[in-house]
Amino acid sequence: MKNILTAFLLIFYAVASAQDMKGMKMPKKEGEKPTKVIYTCTMHPEIQSSKPGNCPKCGMKLVVQKAKAVKPKASAPDKKAQPVKTSDMGDMKMPMKEEATDKPAQLVTYTCPMHPEIHASKPGNCPKCGMKLVKEIPKTTPTGHDGMDMPMKEEAKKTGNMENMGGMQMGDDSSTMDNIKKAKANLGAIKTITNNQAPRTVRYDLYIADTTVTFGKKTKRAIAVNGQIPMPTLTFTEGDTALIYVHNNLDEETSLHWHGLFLPNQMDGVPFLTQMPIKPHSTYIYKFPIVQTGTHWYHSHSGLQEQIGMYGAFIMNKKKEWDIPTIPIVLSEWTDMKPEEVQRSLKNANDWFAIKKGTTQSYAEAIRTGHFKTKINNEWKRMNAMDVSDVYYDAFLINGKNQNVQPQFKAGDKVRLRIANGGASDYFWLTYSGGKITVVATDGNDVEPVEVDRLIIAVSETYDVVVTIPENKSYEFLVTPEDRTKSASLWLGTGEKVAAQKLPKLKYFAGMKMMNDMMDMSGNMVQMEGMKMQNQAMDMNTVMYPEVTGEESPKKENKKAAMQGMQMPNDKRMAGMNMAADNSDIVTLNYGMLRDPKKTTLPKGPWKELKFDLTGNMNRYVWTLDNKTVSESDKILIKKGENVRIILFNNSMMRHPMHLHGHDFRVLNEQGENAPMKNVIDIMPMERDTIEFAATEPGGDWFFHCHILYHMMSGMGRVFSYENSPPNPEIPNPKLAQRKLFSDDREFHPMARVGIETNGSDGEIMLANTRYRFTTEWRIGFDKEMGYESESHFGRYIGRNQWLLPYVGWDFRKRTIDPLDKNIFGQSLSPGNNVFGQRNTKNFRQVFQLGVQYTLPMLIVADASIDHKGNVRFQLMREDVPISKRLRFQFMVNTDKEYMAGFRYIVTKYFGLSTHYDSDMGYGAGLTLNY
Repeated sequence: MKNILTAFLLIFYAVASAQDMKGMKMPKKEGEKPTKVIYTCTMHPEIQSSKPGNCPKCGMKLVVQKAKAVKPKASAPDKKAQPVKTSDMGDMKMPMKEEATDKPAQLVTYTCPMHPEIHASKPGNCPKCGMKLVKEIPKTTPTGHDGMDMPMKEEAKKTGNMENMGGMQMGDDSSTMDNIKKAKANLGAIKTITNNQAPRTVRYDLYIADTTVTFGKKTKRAIAVNGQIPMPTLTFTEGDTALIYVHNNLDEETSLHWHGLFLPNQMDGVPFLTQMPIKPHSTYIYKFPIVQTGTHWYHSHSGLQEQIGMYGAFIMNKKKEWDIPTIPIVLSEWTDMKPEEVQRSLKNANDWFAIKKGTTQSYAEAIRTGHFKTKINNEWKRMNAMDVSDVYYDAFLINGKNQNVQPQFKAGDKVRLRIANGGASDYFWLTYSGGKITVVATDGNDVEPVEVDRLIIAVSETYDVVVTIPENKSYEFLVTPEDRTKSASLWLGTGEKVAAQKLPKLKYFAGMKMMNDMMDMSGNMVQMEGMKMQNQAMDMNTVMYPEVTGEESPKKENKKAAMQGMQMPNDKRMAGMNMAADNSDIVTLNYGMLRDPKKTTLPKGPWKELKFDLTGNMNRYVWTLDNKTVSESDKILIKKGENVRIILFNNSMMRHPMHLHGHDFRVLNEQGENAPMKNVIDIMPMERDTIEFAATEPGGDWFFHCHILYHMMSGMGRVFSYENSPPNPEIPNPKLAQRKLFSDDREFHPMARVGIETNGSDGEIMLANTRYRFTTEWRIGFDKEMGYESESHFGRYIGRNQWLLPYVGWDFRKRTIDPLDKNIFGQSLSPGNNVFGQRNTKNFRQVFQLGVQYTLPMLIVADASIDHKGNVRFQLMREDVPISKRLRFQFMVNTDKEYMAGFRYIVTKYFGLSTHYDSDMGYGAGLTLNY
């Protein structure tokens, strides 16, 4: 009996141990059928595949599915063993007790898709990025008895570890190919029209003149060409010759750049680089062969003229074009403010645009929405409020109209839209109420058709898309700026209007929290562990999208918007996650989905590799490559026949659409030899992208720059120059032309603040450019006891972040006081000594100074100086602390025992109500004028 009991216990022990050995590969008996290996997705366990590959929903590599761990219930020692049955334990069949089929309840935990180190017992939001937490899939690493690790398939080791997915491809070629097949099937066979006309010279006469428009709330100056905005659509067929007479009827210089075209360098239209500008009231002739096809556009490259109307479509048809209705579309934005004033406001860190947008992110708003800590962390890292599309615009336009109606289409019609983003600084979301959008070309180059639910078009990009009219109704093609402040609509078809879903307001505090996590104390972007940021595979702004992560305030949970079990999108881009709570299959275009129909590998030849960091200072609105502007860098020499590879890392908090003149480049993605050809690449924060192009031009200088107009004007670019190029006859004086070219980012911008209050007047005048700053401050009291002071500084900003400003200056101060007078704290107004024990000169001084200012955490400016008499002064100051949407606080304290604190309420861009207390001038209230 003892032997029988021992044998029974041994069998029971083996059965119990087997429950922990799932997945362990055991020797199979001869003739035994091999166990079928199933692959699944770590994020989407409902995905089952018999072959390795990528998840069709999120693009992650599929891993070997592990059998469910079933733990046997503990048996009482005095009970008899129950009948057993066999259970599939991964790769081996083991006997199992009947009770073991009832799986005990597991503890449900929640984690963040972006920050897997976050674990929570309850649903909510990630404390690092604000995304909704999702149910955590428990790790099921095989373990043996007493927790001892058991052998594991080598393949599972490689693919099953979420911590080691640094090389994971968020864009999957197989899912893209499935999309392409489906898109082609839905497009069907499209008839073509053959143009048998012999190549010809096509002439256009363009008359550039001032006009006035009322696109916004006011009638303002604009520039029209042939009396219209946008400029006329210029249409050619491959093989033609373009002959374009430009008649400049303006009282200022101008130019026209043919965006994305291959043409002789002298015809590229960049003033002071490839030609001298077109003088007022003169005519200039552009002539060049049409050697490509596709959707392009043209615009002024002089100053800020592009912002006020100088943009238009440039279409080059193939000999065989699709026989479907086609509409050239030019997207743009309009501001009632003069573009020069827009640029000046950006340079002077004026937050009026944020006030107009409702995106100030003040402390009151942070407290109300539960983001006070986020706001503190943000300013501790010396960052201003989160911003998207820096400029406030009064209107958005589609071919010059906010509501553009095209009623001529009927049910079943397919319409091709040739879309160019002619905006100065806005990205646009494109959505369609009639179903899928089929993308067929970008930047004038064909791509294999792919179907998407939405796409974002960067500044200066072009896309060709095909949409279908489902019924005899009017369907909205909705154009929404990235900041989602307003929109514009193209209505296709006639009948009942079918509106597209509006995009909700962005969650700026969520974006702020994300940026806090992405940026270190030195102002550098820190790439997240395990994430391969390239080709728009991961849109880091996703956390700001309410359609993805719910409402802004974590205190107000919206169950419908919570999107339980949030799914990664089937387009591999986080921006595509769940457009709405009930729609988990939204597809958003990204560069990984773009595949050229033909091979695009470059010809054999020597290679030149360049690396650039995209850098900038948001507060002073300085944008650079490797912390250098165009005027601070030399031309980059290239040779004809070379292949040039450029590796770009976006070390800033903004997207940048980088454009190369005169060449197309390959955007390296998972499409390999069929990587798409473009002339603009949109690079998101923290992203690293690689482009490469063949240097095939005979010579000349070619501009490479960010196409956000105000970034380009601040110097964010480089000039590629072919070695041994012959002199350009269009540039008779190269040295003068270079000085003019460099003047854009060297321009000084003025700023002024004048306070007029009951105790006197104080104010400041400043002139500043990319590196240098000159300021003059004054304080004038209404009596001799308050006195007057004038202090001036001239300095140069040092470093990429421009936190350091060494300066030279002078200070003149005079006032007369009664020795018995005291301030509101009962302290004597007699000067005495400063905190360093030196004689205080705050009543009278005439000194020259050497000093340095440094921006501390919390955006407090520390100022240390010494005058020519050896007196030392240290000061802490901050202006414009955002208390509420329009209320600002300021303070100052220094070692001369001077201090000040005050408030300013912003009424308009140029006017505010103010009050402050000054240790020398006492209390005052009045108004402040700003320029």
